[in-house]
Amino acid sequence: MNIKELEGKLKIANVPKSCYSILKGGLPNEVLCLTAEGGNWIVYYSERGSRTGLTTFKSESEACIYFYNKLKKYGRK
Repeated sequence: MNIKELEGKLKIANVPKSCYSILKGGLPNEVLCLTAEGGNWIVYYSERGSRTGLTTFKSESEACIYFYNKLKKYGRK
């Protein structure tokens, strides 16, 4: 899975965009973030100016799958 496919799957699953940030970096308030840094893919939860639950991946696909699995439960029916 790549970023474009991830965004499509999140849309189909009706996950609100207010729950996540993809490739924007920084520390948005209370969202799950996916970004690329230093040749790695990073997933973390941004809260109160801090990164928590930081997980690093070597491949875009692994990071996207992990990110999707963390968010799919927030989909609206």
